[in-house]
Amino acid sequence: MQEGLSNAGSGISHAVDTHREKEKLLAENESLTRRVNELESKLTNTQLKQNELERLEGLLQLSKDYDQYKTTGARIIAKGTSNWFTTFTIDKGSADGIKKDMNVIADNGLVGCVTSVGKHYANVRSIIDDDSNVSASVSTTEDDMIITGGIEQAQKTGLISFSGLRDTDNKVKEGDAVVTSNISSKYLPGILIGYIAEKKDDTNALTSSGTITPVVDFSHLSEVLVITELKESGN
Repeated sequence: MQEGLSNAGSGISHAVDTHREKEKLLAENESLTRRVNELESKLTNTQLKQNELERLEGLLQLSKDYDQYKTTGARIIAKGTSNWFTTFTIDKGSADGIKKDMNVIADNGLVGCVTSVGKHYANVRSIIDDDSNVSASVSTTEDDMIITGGIEQAQKTGLISFSGLRDTDNKVKEGDAVVTSNISSKYLPGILIGYIAEKKDDTNALTSSGTITPVVDFSHLSEVLVITELKESGN
């Protein structure tokens, strides 16, 4: 009888110890889980800060590349319904000296221009928007062309179209840089747009059409530079 009670007591004690051990392990597991979550959150924040730093450094370099123009940085606070940045809103407006038709740049070149301005915001149309047209020229030959926006093509291929290129000497080649033209009514001259991806002769045998690879990634934009001066004259 005594031995039975002793065995029973030993069993109960073992069960209690096992339960306590499980509770201890569960508590340690919860603590480790919280610690892992905290570390993951810190890593995420660190990566976000690093990404932001890289973007801001890119804008600083861009402002140096176009130091012939005065610029101001702005953040994108809203955009249109498309996943791509065809139209968007920035956090600076007339109170910051922003005016309609001011040029907007990012990455390595032209994004678009300001279309309307409020006191503390401005709306921008990018060059891939369906309603966008840009007078441009090939940097090596100074032959002019018209770049037309097209969101469907941009989404499918990452390219934008050009037409009306008069390349009578057939000197324009794939990979040639395309910049804003002196004859543009809105865009300041010499801003990089992209590079010739494809060129084909038109049926009239006088002009060429084709596509350009833009230097701006229109699917990922967070900050931009606004050139705070306007084109004085143009056709």
